[in-house]
Amino acid sequence: MEEVTLDIEKKDLIDGLGKGLRVIEAFDDDHPHLTASEVAVRAQITRTAARRYLLSLVHFGYAAGDGKHFWLQPRVLRLGQSYLAAARLPRLLQPFIQRVSMRTGETVNFSVLDGHEVVYLARSSPPRFVSIGYQVGVRVPAHVVTPGIAILSTWPDEAIDGWIADHEFSSFTAQTVVDVARFREHVVAARTLGFWMTEQQLDPALRGIAIPIKDRKGECRGSIGMTLQSQSYSQDSMLEKLLPALREVAVELRPIL
Repeated sequence: MEEVTLDIEKKDLIDGLGKGLRVIEAFDDDHPHLTASEVAVRAQITRTAARRYLLSLVHFGYAAGDGKHFWLQPRVLRLGQSYLAAARLPRLLQPFIQRVSMRTGETVNFSVLDGHEVVYLARSSPPRFVSIGYQVGVRVPAHVVTPGIAILSTWPDEAIDGWIADHEFSSFTAQTVVDVARFREHVVAARTLGFWMTEQQLDPALRGIAIPIKDRKGECRGSIGMTLQSQSYSQDSMLEKLLPALREVAVELRPIL
């Protein structure tokens, strides 16, 4: 089924649902426990509304609290699991990335760009004890992982500039690219190359390679790539041994997406 953009009128929206979802999204790795006042600030609602939403989440099993602080419960994972169980794209791509994984002996991921984060939606690992890469459902700042640049490279210049202007370029290693001009140069270069490689952006021991995946209309649907131990591959060996397999599957997928 092709994605369709709906023209939704404001009168058809349930504002409370949107606020409730923002309350859930207020929690993250840096903010696992929040007060109603803190949720109000992060969700941009009043403290009274935040407390009512939090108490409702507690009642329905999506959160817990001690009277002052609140935190999410595992039931929230059902929301993401519902998407993974119902979404066509990750299931469609799974046998393709599995074939690339078996051919290269490396873990292969399919990911998409969600706002300013890359979200990993499918993964295939070779039959060995240790695999490198991100688990399904993991979200990572887009500027520090290869799929982020690969996907952005398919955007028009105006959209790229708008994304960069709104993005927070946090540093994770001494090599993390946080200079806006340099990052944009990388995105433009990836557009010319049709792929991108990164090194030591999020972890000093890792490097990655990724390629955008386009549908038959030429629209980018995500990225397929690999995260590798830096000591395992040089950039030249990645280009020689890994890039052809990624390009091959990208060509195969285009007519069926």
